[in-house]
Amino acid sequence: MLSTKIKFLSLGIIGTSLFIIQSCSKDSSGATGWEYNNPKNGGYLNIDYSEQETGPGLVLIEGGTFTMGRTEQEIQHDWDNMPRRVTVSSFYLDQTEITNQFYRDYLYWLKRVYDVDYPDVARKATPDTLVWRDKLAFMEPYVEYYLRHPAYKNYPVVGVNWLQANDYCAWRTDRVNENILVREGILKMDPVGQVADNNFNTDAYLSGQYEGLVKSDLEDLDPSKGDGATRKVKMEDGIFLPRYRLPTEAEWEFAALGLIGNTSEELITERRLYPWNGHILRNADDSFKGEMMANFKRGRGDNMGTSGKLNDNADITGEVTAYWPNDYGLYNMAGNVNEWVMDVYRPLTPEDVSDFRAFRGNVYKTVTRNEDNTVADKDDLGNIKYRDVTEGESAERRNYRKADNINYLDGDKESSSSYESEDNDDEALSKIMYEFGATSMINNRSRVYKGGSWKDRAYYMSPCTRRFLDERLSTEHIGFRCAMTRVGSPVGLGGGKKK
Repeated sequence: MLSTKIKFLSLGIIGTSLFIIQSCSKDSSGATGWEYNNPKNGGYLNIDYSEQETGPGLVLIEGGTFTMGRTEQEIQHDWDNMPRRVTVSSFYLDQTEITNQFYRDYLYWLKRVYDVDYPDVARKATPDTLVWRDKLAFMEPYVEYYLRHPAYKNYPVVGVNWLQANDYCAWRTDRVNENILVREGILKMDPVGQVADNNFNTDAYLSGQYEGLVKSDLEDLDPSKGDGATRKVKMEDGIFLPRYRLPTEAEWEFAALGLIGNTSEELITERRLYPWNGHILRNADDSFKGEMMANFKRGRGDNMGTSGKLNDNADITGEVTAYWPNDYGLYNMAGNVNEWVMDVYRPLTPEDVSDFRAFRGNVYKTVTRNEDNTVADKDDLGNIKYRDVTEGESAERRNYRKADNINYLDGDKESSSSYESEDNDDEALSKIMYEFGATSMINNRSRVYKGGSWKDRAYYMSPCTRRFLDERLSTEHIGFRCAMTRVGSPVGLGGGKKK
């Protein structure tokens, strides 16, 4: 009897050991047991992937919960930033504002690629340098020199509207992903061949509508393709980075406050009025005591202090790495220039939005396809075409029913005092609610900007403050920086869950 028990015990140990070995194997499926990356059994693909690469210029912002909204007095009585606790997922954000040099790189590329066939492309992307003009001030030197002169190359670009900033983000995505393919030995540099629609575009490449100068495609493990078959990079390979984009208002405010520096375990030990501790605007450290923490307008007629002892050392904007970074390592999250964020402005957004990844401005789109369901040909500039999702396509969905959700709970029929009217659609009712051009400047083109600038008083340097401007307009005090979604674990460099 004892020997029988020992036999069963031995068999159990052996079976358990085999199960553990099979389960821990990285080369076979834990669901089916089929071996991965083997063309002999069909070529099931499993990529060895550790974590997301940090894109050029970006800093990982580890997310978490915080109280979004007012930390300063409501001096304008707009009551449009009521405090609310939300959670922000981890994401990446540019360490500095986009500089004149970075933006000129973009303009140079547009001219090189499109100027022969489509000269208007670069012209439309060019910042409006006339925003510097003031009827009662001599500002022509900035009109002429600020964008182009190398003395200002490391200063933040201004005169860029919200639409132009988004176009820059899309262009940057493609240039970074193209550079990754060149670095990985998949494509060759092709500066001469990229003209008009024959330029690298991430979406076009993934849909099979861009070839490029191929150096070495990836091995195709599909046995039906034959020995020596190759394929293009797919999203499943984990080689491409997610899109560069503008940050949401919640992301920007979370990153600007930098409360990670005031967190012990799960306790936030001190709230912040600015991206630094305390309520004063000068450095309290003994080594730099009294020096300004940001670039702003101290008072009427005082842009930089007294000759011989300039307080912030900048009459207009300053270099993007001037002043002290916050606890995430981000520069100028207060002062220097205001910054565009993705959100459409609504005064009651803080009360309406979800408490996880808060954002107002969703317009759901899908790739334009032909009748045979293939992706439609790219446009004349080399971009894949997208269209709004139709109500028919989302008729059976529970989480949304239409593409444009900008007015949801604030501007749509259900939230309007004219709910009973059958003659007005959502767009008409939103105009009734806010009387654009009569009693307010709020409409679906109103985009939020944050952060305070060189010409703002200290009040606006509090990350909680929010203002808005038409997405087609630009000023001499608004710039931007790019963000990127973090995929996978919210922490970086193998700092996973503690055991």
